[in-house]
Amino acid sequence: MKKVRLAVLGTGSMAANHARLFQADPRVDVVAAADVDATRAKAFAAKHDIATSFGNLDDLLAWGKFDAVTNVTPDAVHHPTTMKIIAAGKHVLCEKPLAENFALADEMATAADAAGLINMVNLSYRNVAALQKARTLIAAGEIGEVRHVEASYRQSWLVGKHWGDWRTEAMWLWRLSGKHGSKGVLGDVGIHILDFTTYAIGMMPVSLQARLKTFDKAEGGEIGEYPLDANDSASMQVEFENGALGVIHTSRFMTGYGNVLKLQVFGDKGAIEIEHGLEWTEIRLCSGGDVHTQAWRKVAADAVPTIHSRFIDAVVSGVNGDPSFRRGATLQALLDLCFSEEAARAVAVNVSA
Repeated sequence: MKKVRLAVLGTGSMAANHARLFQADPRVDVVAAADVDATRAKAFAAKHDIATSFGNLDDLLAWGKFDAVTNVTPDAVHHPTTMKIIAAGKHVLCEKPLAENFALADEMATAADAAGLINMVNLSYRNVAALQKARTLIAAGEIGEVRHVEASYRQSWLVGKHWGDWRTEAMWLWRLSGKHGSKGVLGDVGIHILDFTTYAIGMMPVSLQARLKTFDKAEGGEIGEYPLDANDSASMQVEFENGALGVIHTSRFMTGYGNVLKLQVFGDKGAIEIEHGLEWTEIRLCSGGDVHTQAWRKVAADAVPTIHSRFIDAVVSGVNGDPSFRRGATLQALLDLCFSEEAARAVAVNVSA
């Protein structure tokens, strides 16, 4: 079988993971790397044994000797770069969030579908076996009808230096700055816990109230060229299609948690919970006769293929995969609502009441 020729666009910190995963797939030949910094692109290509590099997207597209692109550019660049890739007739795996707002994400999804191209967004926690197992159990009625949900994405790199000193490293500072395209913790990892939660229970919110908070972190609210104006904590109250209520929140000030997702789903016949860290996962179930004794039991979950592997499956088969750009756009619509004045006012009214 002819290998899928893949190009890596954007050679920053996340790109190495994409290169490693794609190069581990025998169906893929990573043929090029491109970045606005030609020197960085060349160094990245050399490090990962990639034959060709480019200092901009236009030159990569003019070269054209590839079938698909993994777009690992910063958030604010996803839309313009992906639209060019789609216009060139290439399949795309794009990092999350898909775009800066729903209108741009919708344009990307519509264009990719109209062109008949494979389009997927890298919501990487779909790779968590426990999530897939929980979705199966919930869909099978193991916990009955969902009544309540609690979910959180916990980080603490604004407190500890386990990933380095955010005050001095651009790879962290840009995530705190709207000027540099960041949508804060909500856009960075909030989208993950939204997808994690709604995918597990198989339902989307029909209403959402949100509160975002940016804390003072440096004198004058900025460090060098980085205004520190992006949100650090976000909290959402949601109601789902069946009337179930939920709380979804995320913060970079959750001390003691480097990178942990927690999901608890409570039904009228049982409950299921997942706790997932960088190198470990646990899924527990309370159902059947255990609901009378509050006993929880661990559940085994088989490994699942990565999104990178499933993207190649889709390219080879010609059948688009999940999560698609349309899924990314739907999640972006929820994030947009969190930033709206209406969402903040609704929270204020509920709290005062």
